[in-house]
Amino acid sequence: MKTAKKASWFSLLMIPILLISTFVTTATSASAETDLGINVDGAILIDANTGQILYEQNADGPLGIASMSKMMTEYILLDAIDEGKITWDQQYHVTEYTYKMSQNSALSNVPLRADGAYTIQELYEAMAIYSANAATVGIAETIAGSETEFVKLMNEKAAELGLEGYKFVNATGLSNSDLFGMHPEGTKAEDENVMPAKSVAKLAYHLLKDHPEVLETSSISKKKFREGTDDETLMPNWNWMLPGLVSEYEGVDGLKTGSTPFAGQCFTGTAERNGTRLIAVVLNAKDSNGNSTYTARFEAAKKLFDYGFSQFTKQEIVSSNYSFKGNETLSVTKGKEDSVGIAVKEPISLVVKTSEKDLYVPKLELDKKSIEAAVKKGTVVGKVVIEKSEGEDYGFIDGKNYSTEVVTTSSVERAGFVSLFFQGVGSFFGNVWDGITGFVGGLF
Repeated sequence: MKTAKKASWFSLLMIPILLISTFVTTATSASAETDLGINVDGAILIDANTGQILYEQNADGPLGIASMSKMMTEYILLDAIDEGKITWDQQYHVTEYTYKMSQNSALSNVPLRADGAYTIQELYEAMAIYSANAATVGIAETIAGSETEFVKLMNEKAAELGLEGYKFVNATGLSNSDLFGMHPEGTKAEDENVMPAKSVAKLAYHLLKDHPEVLETSSISKKKFREGTDDETLMPNWNWMLPGLVSEYEGVDGLKTGSTPFAGQCFTGTAERNGTRLIAVVLNAKDSNGNSTYTARFEAAKKLFDYGFSQFTKQEIVSSNYSFKGNETLSVTKGKEDSVGIAVKEPISLVVKTSEKDLYVPKLELDKKSIEAAVKKGTVVGKVVIEKSEGEDYGFIDGKNYSTEVVTTSSVERAGFVSLFFQGVGSFFGNVWDGITGFVGGLF
């Protein structure tokens, strides 16, 4: 009898232990699913089409970004080209500052002659391919008159794009302490460019959206500066994930590396496969031994890309002309018809894990409950947003749910005078009747 009681008590004691063990095992398994084993201070992976965040690791903390700052310089330059403020064949005349910087072999540079003149196209290619710093400052001086004024443009554009946690103190991403005491006014000698991984990804996202032509240059694995002259300089691309280079990865065609003692090894990469383009950002990457090496950033980016391309596929969540059950129509006032059909204008496709497709649910958000005639076909009456019903959802890089417009599927003409008159009479008596019934009901 005592043995049976002991066994009973032992069983009861084992229950919480088993529950804890099960919980720990489950939690460990869940963690392992998203543990990519990358040794970085910050990282993020997004879909370049929608801005959907697929993975993040300490993505909100401001960190050094080094020469990835040049993506902002590229953005402002390409804006200026589009707006006709400067041209590709416009000549830049070397200043004392850019000449002195270009002669520093310890920095990534192409040689600029003190009395030389170079086209913006030449400087841009040197910046985008070889991360040439003096060429970058030359672009900044051309656009804004000085690097000091250009830095103001960089911070203004960052605010316009909705970036957070950013600080631009120069156009190149170099440490201000390396600028020969000629760092932009209003900044300090010890200042550095900083930004969280999420904001870096957001910058890259908008750069590719607004200026996809940037990939035409960032994808060049090597080129000669001033080919055929005494100043000819080979410009190998620092992005070693490009085709034919040491860390080659299928589909990579950009975007920008960065490296300083402060920032460590950084990389913003983009790759496209089977119609899906991803953007990966890694900050201060280290190898498995904890060493800061050139290849560590590409190894980390590879793991991000492998995860994205192997675990996610593009899935249509909402089809074109999709209508919601119970909300197939919208009430119309003062029209020849009292309702009009409504449906989704454009389909919505997201990059999701195949097993989770059904977890993404479309939600209808109408601007108002009715619309007044006349109504034209294609009138926007609301939108559809996608929400994940369960599980972790990182959201989108712009902080908003991806959406598409809901529009009317036909036209409704405005009713004639007589019809409107009788509609008004009917409405009047309907309101009177509602008032009477409400009054009578209130008596009891």
